[in-house]
Amino acid sequence: MDRFEAMRVFCSVIEAGGFAAAADQMGLSTSAVSRHVAQLEAHLNVCLLNRTTRRMSPTAEGFAYFERCTQLLADLEEAEASVAGEARRPRGRLRLTASIALAVLRLAPAFAAFSQAHPEITLDIVLSDKVADFTEEGLDLAIRVGRVGSENVVARQIGETALLAAAAPAYLARAGTPLVPDDLTRHACFAYAFSATGNHWEFEDSRGEALSVRIGGAIKANNGMLLAQMAVAGSGIVYGPCFILLPLIERGLLVHLLPDWGAKRLPIHVVYPTRRHLSAKVQAMTGFLAQWFANQ
Repeated sequence: MDRFEAMRVFCSVIEAGGFAAAADQMGLSTSAVSRHVAQLEAHLNVCLLNRTTRRMSPTAEGFAYFERCTQLLADLEEAEASVAGEARRPRGRLRLTASIALAVLRLAPAFAAFSQAHPEITLDIVLSDKVADFTEEGLDLAIRVGRVGSENVVARQIGETALLAAAAPAYLARAGTPLVPDDLTRHACFAYAFSATGNHWEFEDSRGEALSVRIGGAIKANNGMLLAQMAVAGSGIVYGPCFILLPLIERGLLVHLLPDWGAKRLPIHVVYPTRRHLSAKVQAMTGFLAQWFANQ
């Protein structure tokens, strides 16, 4: 058994989420991938993967071994590359995730510019508003607004955004305009499914004191752009980030509510798993996004 090759195959299975996907990525047959993993388990005398007909997941021992193998293989690759003078050249596949609205409304030009600047990096972008699992989804990094997540990760702040409340002129003509945050309790307010504060909207008074208001309404969704468009249609009040709502406010489709009350600010982070050495491609994307947000 080629132990290093077996390690590479095993790590690829976990990162890709299955034997078939790993086989496609590595140019091997599924049976060859399965054989490598079986030989590794026999060599270690331990079960590394839980296998069912529907999914595969690492055992506790398998996850611990995966983390050590990932670092060992990264060190080996870096040592080999340094001999050829290419240790810090960004290249290869970079799999990342970001929230749908942030990526579509703000990050698309940044990703395009990064791809042009780094032609040897292949971007694999997964859009989702939920906090993704690095191991299950084989991610190199994530771009997150607000919550970083509960994993053992490293987060670097690259920007921030503010949360605003807004509604269409037609809705305000029908239901009235809230003048203070407590007025929101009598309005149809939309709930965002992934909000860290649940059904509470947060504001600040003139002294900087925080105020939390529990809202109610008949609409809840897991996408901020959908809620914004429903607000444009006059269905109720939306509470979301500037990068979604400000363009609609500037076009007159929505009205910024409670402008005298301070908006809650949320950080935007680049997040990646804790590792002793960051790959050149992750460092390249992290530095690029930090500079890109600084220039906005």
